[in-house]
Amino acid sequence: MSLHSSKIQKIESLTAGEAKWLKLEKITYTDPENKERVWESASRSTRAKGSLIDGVGITAIFQPSSEALPDSAHPLVKQVQASGKPCILLQKQFRPPVAAVCIEVPAGLVDANESAEEAAARELKEETGYTGDIVSEGFGVSPVMWNDPGFCTTNLQMVHVTIDLSRPENQNPKPELEANEFIECFAVPLADLYAECIKLAKEGYAIDARVGTMAEGIEMAKRWNLK
Repeated sequence: MSLHSSKIQKIESLTAGEAKWLKLEKITYTDPENKERVWESASRSTRAKGSLIDGVGITAIFQPSSEALPDSAHPLVKQVQASGKPCILLQKQFRPPVAAVCIEVPAGLVDANESAEEAAARELKEETGYTGDIVSEGFGVSPVMWNDPGFCTTNLQMVHVTIDLSRPENQNPKPELEANEFIECFAVPLADLYAECIKLAKEGYAIDARVGTMAEGIEMAKRWNLK
């Protein structure tokens, strides 16, 4: 099975009555000069009641074990352990709207009565099989961020976790994917993320903005010697 074998069969207009996940809205507002204007927008119809966010993105950094891993460890786990470098967990997933396999961080929608941290732990386990530990010292959860505020109301919080490879449950992870989910996990050293994004884009992958922006930030920090 190859993710690249997925193909778009047809594209049709979607009526409001057929839409299960989205709705279109016309917003009338006044600008700074008190002139009335109209804006077209989209919003999710699935945000959990009482939640301030639609979903979470997960920045998961592998933390190698100080001890040798068992021979039964997953090949990706062995690869990260052998690198000896901080590596980020990424995913490849076909996305119909862009008709391409996307490079993404693990992510998902927030359920009712669920915090960002709880949603992140659940989604990480379901999509990748790994168990993560929330980063402390004020960097565990980001502020609320808007995916594309000129177009839609969709928002999220990024949750930052480490994956401790010394824990047995992380040495041979078992994802719990839904029937319509086809996800491949891989890891990239953080220091190489920008170069890897350029390489993957040339190979025909679509780079999710969360991954690309993170890669740019790391590259900027390297080039301008930020500490």
